[in-house]
Order: sequence, then structure tokens, then C-alpha cells
Amino acid sequence: MFLYPAINPIAFSIGKISIHWYGIMYVLGFVAFLYLAKKQVKNDKTELKTEDIDFILQYSIVGVILGGRLGYCIFYQFAETISNPLFVFKIHEGGMSFHGGLLGVILSLFIFSRLRNFPFYLITDLVARYTPIGLGLGRVGNFINGELYGRPTSSDVPWSFVFPHVDLLPRHPSMLYEAILEGAVLYALLYLSNTRKYLGRVSILFLLYYSSMRFVIEFYREPDAHLGLFYFNVTLGQILCIGMFIAGLSLYWYQAKRVWKII
Repeated sequence: MFLYPAINPIAFSIGKISIHWYGIMYVLGFVAFLYLAKKQVKNDKTELKTEDIDFILQYSIVGVILGGRLGYCIFYQFAETISNPLFVFKIHEGGMSFHGGLLGVILSLFIFSRLRNFPFYLITDLVARYTPIGLGLGRVGNFINGELYGRPTSSDVPWSFVFPHVDLLPRHPSMLYEAILEGAVLYALLYLSNTRKYLGRVSILFLLYYSSMRFVIEFYREPDAHLGLFYFNVTLGQILCIGMFIAGLSLYWYQAKRVWKII
């Protein structure tokens, strides 16, 4: 059992401007995407050019921010948003949803593919392949912030943590579980999947793999206090993952039968 170290979420300050570790993790994820995606575009010799990657990242960032915030307000704070629509703009109070951000990115990349006349799956396959890097780094940022901690467990679990700012119970470090599974493991699985050049394969497998991993991890993650558990003791995150998995499975079946001709 470990005692959670009181890590300062601020990495450094420049005058009155504070640079947080969480923000640095996001920047590192973006930089990694730019480097690796441009390298892949050069090697694959598709219709995409290295300069297109800059625009893809810009569209993705807009999709993440708008979709993530709207998703959080709709999925997790619906009553508050309905009673006070201006709550959407209270970004300084925090609140972003992965599933909302995912929908935002999908929409923004769809718009980009239409405007530039690129195959939609060509864009999403590229983005999906390197998204786990950003996800993993983001979860490390959650750990530094001491947020999204896990449910109480036995002190016999050798990797359990006590988060003094929460209580004195040993808890699962669920943010580290996510960093490992949704980051390193998911990246490795998608990297191996990229060897089969079926357009859309990486994108669809991302939906299937991520939703499965997140569904399992939610059993170890503390539910949102204002929501708790739903029917069958599942969290809202798990409900959203079920929808994500069904969508991925439906797309896989359609692509396999109609496009890939492997069923």
C-alpha cells in the first residue's frame, strides 16, 4: 500500500501564469501525434501530406474541447445545464467528457474530410492509432492532480493508494489502470492491427478495444458522487461504453461484409 504523494499540480509559473502538469501532458500528446503521424504519412505515401496533419490536429483539438465540454454538460450535468444554460461556459470549474470529446472529434474530422475530399476512414485511422498516447499521458495528469481515484479496496492489495485529500481508505489507483490499458496496451493493439490495411479497421477497433477496457476499469473507479450507480450497479461511463461498443460492432460488421468482403 502506498501513500499518495502530495504532488503540486503546477509544474512552474511564469509571472502570474501557472503551467499545470495536466496541460503539459496534453501538449506532449499533441506533439507526439504531430511527429508520428507525419512520419507515417511519409512512409505510407497516401494522398495525405505532412502539412495536412497540422490541420487534422487543429480540427481534433476543436472537436475535443467543444465535444468534451458539451458531452460533460449533457451526460453528467444535464439538470444543471437545463436550469442554467450558461453553465456550459463555466470551463474554469472543470468538467470534460471523453465520450463527448470523441463525438466532437468524429464530427470535426468528418467535416475536414468533406472539405478536403479525403476518405473519412483514412483520417480517423491515422488519428485513432496515436490517440492512446494522449489518453495515457492524460491519465498520468489525472494522477498528478489526485483526481478520478478508484474505489476502496483491501489494504492487502500491494499497489493500493491512500489519497489523504479524499479519506484514509486504501483505494485502487484507477487513473494508473487507465494510463496502462487505455494508453500503452491500446497503443500496442492498434499498432499491431495497422498491419492489415483495411480502411477503417484501426478506427473501429479503437471503439471496440477502448470501450471494453474502460467498461472493466469503471468497476474499480469511484463513481461520480452526484450520479452514483445506475441499474445493475453500472456507472454512467459504463453505459456510454456499451453504446460505444455497439456502435463499433455495427461498423465492424458493415465494413467486414460490405467493404472488406471478409464475411
